[in-house]
Amino acid sequence: MGKRILVIDDEPSIVTLLQYNLEQAGFEVTLAYDGIEGLQKAITEAPDFIILDLMLPKMDGLEVCKQIRKRHIDIPILMLTAKDDELDKVIGLELGADDYLTKPFSPREVVARIKAIFRRTKKAEVQEAEEDLSKIQIGDLLIYQDRFEVYMNGKALECTPKEFELLVYMAKNKGKVLTRDQLLYAVWKYDFMGDSRIVDVHVSRLREKIETDSKKPLYIKTIRGIGYKFEEPKA
Repeated sequence: MGKRILVIDDEPSIVTLLQYNLEQAGFEVTLAYDGIEGLQKAITEAPDFIILDLMLPKMDGLEVCKQIRKRHIDIPILMLTAKDDELDKVIGLELGADDYLTKPFSPREVVARIKAIFRRTKKAEVQEAEEDLSKIQIGDLLIYQDRFEVYMNGKALECTPKEFELLVYMAKNKGKVLTRDQLLYAVWKYDFMGDSRIVDVHVSRLREKIETDSKKPLYIKTIRGIGYKFEEPKA
């Protein structure tokens, strides 16, 4: 099933031209002939894309675009305008349109613009998904593994590479009791085997950075005689 495109335009010749070319390109097409009908269909039918004419009866295209974005609907919008007016284009983009075309236009260019916007949207979704996979959030602590960044209550923290590696390993194993030897092997491999003091030193440094009170830690708890456990702070 092709992606669904809502065309909001009151000119029959334009609508017919767009519908034919979009369907030939493999899209499903829904039509609306005024701004109010278009806004209603954008809300209720959740199309994958909207082609929106600027000059519409009942509600103009700028207001339709504004109302769509006001409802936090992030469907891509290609705005069409018969006016060669830079101000209208700027306002349209500021209101949330993703692109614009001035009439008269080539149907092939419309299809090309739509495909380009879909590619950009897909790339952004992939990047967002990858970022989500690399993100660890526990309480007010936020770690971006791929960016080597740590935030506490929105404030960036400076960590050494080993501190960061230790923090990530413990956060990924939240709720598990980790022995000093486990942490030593996971972060330092064989470099300091038998000398677990290096773990204690780094844990102490991390506590100074992420804990409100390092003497009464909420995140990194000491398990006496064994090692440490990373916990989600209790509300």
